[in-house]
Amino acid sequence: MLRCIMAEYQKLKRTFTKKIVWIAPIITMLLCAVLGAGNSFQNGSYNWWYVMILPGALTMICAGVIQKDMKKLNYRSILGLPVDLSQLWIGKIGVCLWLFFISCLIFFIGVTFGGFVFKSSISFAHSTEGSLILFVTFLWQIPLCLFLTDRLGMFATIFINLAGNMLGTIFAAKASLWWAFTYAIPARVMCPVIKVLPNGLPVPTNDPLVGRSVILPGVMISIVLFIILSAFTSLWSRNLEVK
Repeated sequence: MLRCIMAEYQKLKRTFTKKIVWIAPIITMLLCAVLGAGNSFQNGSYNWWYVMILPGALTMICAGVIQKDMKKLNYRSILGLPVDLSQLWIGKIGVCLWLFFISCLIFFIGVTFGGFVFKSSISFAHSTEGSLILFVTFLWQIPLCLFLTDRLGMFATIFINLAGNMLGTIFAAKASLWWAFTYAIPARVMCPVIKVLPNGLPVPTNDPLVGRSVILPGVMISIVLFIILSAFTSLWSRNLEVK
């Protein structure tokens, strides 16, 4: 399996897919440094990150991994290999997961450093927790975006995933059934962690949104969904054909 992941990683050499890994978090922090430096730098960075830029970057990473095989060779380069196609698909999920982790790590280091340059508004412990939670709660979107890119193409996948994340953040994150619309989970569970609403304002002290009881269910739902989607799409990938 590690060989499959490394092979997928090698395919991305000198591609924009690898560049977006560090471009996305840097753009996020530059925007907040210019537009909201000072007390709001860390708050603003997290909001820009998980509401819009992170979903877009993750979708583009997944689309780039799929299109590397589709765009010129239409899977001809892998269909003849003596390897189970489901293993190759898991390799694609694995390399997306790795690139996604690196992007989240760059963001965490940058926003932590920004807390020293500007005034820190989120403690190191809460920032660490928040970055880990965002990483876990977005994982399920990796197999979904890989699948959608293969079926619908890159631009349709970007539109669907960005729309889902924005609708989930704006309309479902504060609802009582937030867990039923999985796109709303990251925004909902971040409220008690960084004490900031999806719109960037502080969570009122007595607001129910500060309750930490939502964190474990949100994380568990995301992990289970990631496993289910990974298993489903890997089984589906066995039927890939030259297009």
